[in-house]
Amino acid sequence: MKTPFHEIVETDRIGLPPAAGLNELLNKARGEEVPPSSDDSEKILFLAIDMQNDFMEKGELAVPGSHGDVLRAARFLYDHLDRITRVAVSLDTHQPEQIFHPIWWVDEAGNHPAPFTIITLEDVQSGTWRAVHHPEESLAYVRKLGEWSKKALCIWPYHCLEGTFGAALESQFANMVYFHAIARKSTPLRIVKGKDPLSEMYGIVKPEIGTDDAADTELLRELANYDRIIVAGEAKSHCVLESLRQILAHYEGDPEMTSRITVLADCMSPIPGFEESTEEALAQLQQAYGITVTTSGELAL
Repeated sequence: MKTPFHEIVETDRIGLPPAAGLNELLNKARGEEVPPSSDDSEKILFLAIDMQNDFMEKGELAVPGSHGDVLRAARFLYDHLDRITRVAVSLDTHQPEQIFHPIWWVDEAGNHPAPFTIITLEDVQSGTWRAVHHPEESLAYVRKLGEWSKKALCIWPYHCLEGTFGAALESQFANMVYFHAIARKSTPLRIVKGKDPLSEMYGIVKPEIGTDDAADTELLRELANYDRIIVAGEAKSHCVLESLRQILAHYEGDPEMTSRITVLADCMSPIPGFEESTEEALAQLQQAYGITVTTSGELAL
């Protein structure tokens, strides 16, 4: 590497708008003496889930520890620039009027639920919470969510609203992603998720409730093109964990495929209150599917 890491990633700007211009940075990337990604004999995908501003430590849905996660993920990309074939980034993308935002629901007094309120089927049936939009579909959704996904509806703070700073890829991680793109002649893969107003979509493959044809089959086919898939992102307890579940469930009959997945545990953090359940779920996936869980400092490529 010719370009020092600190000229690509400004550690004091994580979660903030960049201070340096992107054109100057990408001109430096053109001078990197690394082979194009098309020459890679081992194809490696770095999958970054929802590394967006609203999930940073001062964002609208802040994940404690996210700044350190970004720094370590960016450093891993930098240290393995010549080995990582492609970078994929998912982008949680919402509108205010979605079923998991406060504006969708009211109580008997017309008050909207506070963020992190849990709405159960019984709450909706009793009138404790009433859907302002699509009441019949909302009731059906909450019922199916409990029956199919064994979850209750969580009301989240408004976050990742399309077109806002919060929805954008975190600036310093974006610097590293696009530096890699120019240096390796490799177009990043963007995965936009979460635009259905009547469903949550934690995972990158499909909504929480949906038919089989709602799954992103093109993405699943793309994943199969890589010999190794390295996963990082936010939040570990929700979007990362659900993405892993969906990918592994799709390929559950193919242990050769599922064993290609490596999780960088130090490049992701859980939402507070979900630490123990997240570790238990990740350990279960590791045992059931043979995925590797390690750290960015321990993984050698």
